[in-house]
This record gives sequence, structure tokens and C-alpha cells, in this order.
Amino acid sequence: MPLTTVGKIGFIGGGNMAEAFIKGLMNGGFPAGDILFSEPNEKRRQMMEERYGVNCAANNADLVTASDIIVLATKPQILDKVLEDIVAVFNDEKLLISILAGITTTRLETGLGGRSRVVRSMPNTPALAGQGAAALCPGKYVDQENRRIAQHLFETVGIALWVEEGQMDAVTGLSGSGPAFVYTFIEALTAGGVQEGLRLDIAHALAVQTVAGAALLVQTTGEHPALLREKVCSPAGTTISAIRVLEERGLRAMMMEAVGAATARSRELGKENK
Repeated sequence: MPLTTVGKIGFIGGGNMAEAFIKGLMNGGFPAGDILFSEPNEKRRQMMEERYGVNCAANNADLVTASDIIVLATKPQILDKVLEDIVAVFNDEKLLISILAGITTTRLETGLGGRSRVVRSMPNTPALAGQGAAALCPGKYVDQENRRIAQHLFETVGIALWVEEGQMDAVTGLSGSGPAFVYTFIEALTAGGVQEGLRLDIAHALAVQTVAGAALLVQTTGEHPALLREKVCSPAGTTISAIRVLEERGLRAMMMEAVGAATARSRELGKENK
């Protein structure tokens, strides 16, 4: 069953991630008339309505009343206020999909009362370009149809994989924070080119395409990155000399520690929002 048959989808929050989903849905043929959103910022509301032709609900309660699927896309810090707004009109036939970092399915189920159907997710910002990576985990009362709907929604903006809830902090550390690591790498690669005499615009274009192309090659060939790296490293050549520097400076360990630090912070945020 295509996603166009599931009814209305409402987004609580009209930020970048909500916009990415709305854009993905509409690109996949989902009608704008079946999409609602709520957003306190007037300029943001006007932009969303004008750019996508979607309707802004008067408040969160009206949005939930009119929607079959609700995507919770606000800041975790205002969760209590949002739940207070919607608990009276939420029912067990609706599906809530949360993209709030650190907020467990149990926390949402308890806040909504009853046997609420909740899916927790961790998407990332490349969803804005239709290249997101999201992990999903189901709450206690989610059935197979709910899982299918949630997965289809996230696949409109990238890939979606199911994990156990205990793994969500690690997902946050890897794919949630990971784009920032890659941006830093691109920035450094560009700087290296400039240092060796390239114009900034040329170095930037080459760095971006190199990273994008290398990732695509891993994806399309299915080969392990180490094997692909070996194919670039000719004996006594330029690349193996550079790899030696990266290994000596600890790039691999540094990246692993960065993922660990982001994971640890995600766990802390989860405890703060219990």
C-alpha cells in the first residue's frame, strides 16, 4: 500500500527536518492537501505555506485532531509543553513518529497515556538533500503496518534501518553527528589543496566531489573501504605516503573517539529528559 493512502500527516514543528520530509513526500506524489504543520515562527510559517502549498494548523491540538500520522519535530526541551497540548486529542489509532534526540518511546507513551503507538527515530541533516540516514525503533504498541508507514516516510529522504532502542545513542554518535565530521574533513582537505597552491574554489570543488564520489563507490560496489583504499595505494606512491601520515597522526582512533564522545553526550541528554 503506498504512503498516499494512509491519510493526513501532521508535523509538529516546521524546521529543516520537517521541511525535508515534506519535500520528500511531495516529490513522491503525496498530496500537499494531506500535509499539515504547526510552527510558532511567523516567517517560517509563511515560507512553508508559500513554497510547498501546505496548510498550517492553528495549534498543535488542531493538527493532531486532523492527522492520522504525527511527526514530532520540535526541540526536546519543549516536549512537556507539546504533550500537554496534544494528550487530550491523541488516541491509540494515531501513529506518533518522534525525531527528538534522547527521548525514549516509554517517555512518549507515558506522556500520551493509554497504549499509544510511537516510533522513535534519529535522522540526519543530509535528508535535506534526499540523502539522509535514519535509524528507527518501535514502541511497545507498534504493529507491522505502523513500521511500514514509518519506514516509507523516512525512505522518502534517504535510507531507514531498524535498531533496538538501546542502540539509538550509538546511532546519534555515528550518523546523527557524523555529517559534521565529514564537513570538517572536507574543510581540511580543501585547506590542504590551498596550502599546496590550488585556488580555493578549485580545491573546494575537488574535495567535495572526491568525498561524494568515494562514498558512492563504496555504496555501489559493496566492497570494504579498506579494499578500495588498497587499489589507490600503488607501491612507493603518493597515496601510501599520505596514508602513513594519517595513521601516524591517529585519524582512525580520533574518529572512533569522536563517535564515542557524541554517543556519551546523547546518553547524558536522555537522562536529562527522563
